[in-house]
Amino acid sequence: MNKENRVPLLEVKNLKKYFDVTTFSHKKILAAVDDISFVVYKGETFGLVGESGCGKTTTGRLIVKLYQPTGGSIIFDGVDYANQSDRKLKDFRKRVQMIFQDPYASLNARMTVLEIISEGIKTHGIIKNKKQIEARVHELLEKVGLKREHASRYPHEFSGGQRQRIGIARALALNPEMIVADEPISALDVSIQAQVINMLEDLQKEFDLTYLFIAHDLSMVRHISDRIGVMYLGKMMEIGESDDVYEKPLHPYTQSLLSSIPVADPKIRMSEKRIILEGDVMSPINPKPGCRFASRCRYAKDRCFQETPELLEVAPERFVACHFVEDINGLFTDRKVSTYKEKGEEKV
Repeated sequence: MNKENRVPLLEVKNLKKYFDVTTFSHKKILAAVDDISFVVYKGETFGLVGESGCGKTTTGRLIVKLYQPTGGSIIFDGVDYANQSDRKLKDFRKRVQMIFQDPYASLNARMTVLEIISEGIKTHGIIKNKKQIEARVHELLEKVGLKREHASRYPHEFSGGQRQRIGIARALALNPEMIVADEPISALDVSIQAQVINMLEDLQKEFDLTYLFIAHDLSMVRHISDRIGVMYLGKMMEIGESDDVYEKPLHPYTQSLLSSIPVADPKIRMSEKRIILEGDVMSPINPKPGCRFASRCRYAKDRCFQETPELLEVAPERFVACHFVEDINGLFTDRKVSTYKEKGEEKV
């Protein structure tokens, strides 16, 4: 993709999602997603990674409006849908679809494959003729590697990989422009994962799709993603081009995360230094000011526990939320860095 001609399709600005977890008389707020910003360009795959509980799935559900944001903006193709009514969201839901992590729980066990895939087509009135709807479902099944006779079967009659293919066909049914894929291969056998990833890449080229690919499989994310965002406890820690982030991670958390990727060659693995994190994980409940990673960071100083770092551009198209990123990585520049929000406004 030509970097100069990239057009923002999705802009997430200062997105927040807080859950009330009050117990007895103690008011508690869980900051699942806490003031994150990023841009997804048309036609690219933006990978969102982080360990379990970091808020990446919640982010995906916020973007497709399965959750109502506590604050912030979700701008799709120039329109902010964060606080739109359900009536005004109909066009948005048609243009942005989701592939869920659990291929069985996301399918209605009482509906046939034909009914599952055609439900959105009927709801949005894309095709009204019954025979044409069936023909469309058969076409979609063949696109995802299934057969047309599968349309009359129920979800329990399929394997995990086949169920996920049905979920992908359902997502494609409305001819969306963007698909949020929430760990679409994590519940599948390793032998099936590569097949699904290759199929997603082929479908992206054929239908000119844009992906937000959420995953914890770091090797797979590098394979499929153009750019990557790294999350930790509801905060965005680093954003950059895929190869740049993997070859030279700048945030201490990204460095430790990537050092945990298994390497098949034992000689190479022995020569590499794995970063072992120490310290306690900060609680996302009623979070205090400061960097969320400070309690586990080997570079942390007093400022890290007192002041929340902004996501700043420290190199071209490279954003990091760390007070001491330049000292840690030897990055010294005379130019003024900009925040991610300012950078996005310049592009728009």
